[in-house]
Amino acid sequence: MPTIVSHLWFEKDARRAVERYVSLVPGSAVISGSTLAAETPSGPPGSVEIIEFRLGDQHFVALQAGPLDPFNHSFSIQVRCESQTEIDRIWDGLLADGGAAEQCGWLRDRWGLCWQVVPRILGEMAADPDRARAKRVTEAMLEMVRIDIAALERAYRAEA
Repeated sequence: MPTIVSHLWFEKDARRAVERYVSLVPGSAVISGSTLAAETPSGPPGSVEIIEFRLGDQHFVALQAGPLDPFNHSFSIQVRCESQTEIDRIWDGLLADGGAAEQCGWLRDRWGLCWQVVPRILGEMAADPDRARAKRVTEAMLEMVRIDIAALERAYRAEA
């Protein structure tokens, strides 16, 4: 079976980005790092850095090779958290040093990578067979920037 690895192209600061990511997500690690020994369209030998890393159980490769296409919302990394404390810690860490908060638990980190920091339970509540409950939770989430688990639970438990 093939191995699937997400590939992230950074203009600069790839190592700093990867170190931030692995410090925030439990069970993460830098696996390896190297530079390309050959001349490439991105620069001379040694100028292109490749960093293999793991966030939780997902593998990634970060490539630092100068400007190309910026990150956008067509690719994001979703971090499913168990508690509000975990959401807040990861959210604050990803926003540190120049990130930007967006709607519905989305943010962009200082390198432009899009993230969704959400509670695991949100998916369960939004998929509830009681569609009125699911609707209330979804509407509450749509009003949020950082996800608030207690507010989602209140919406979920509210009577129509």
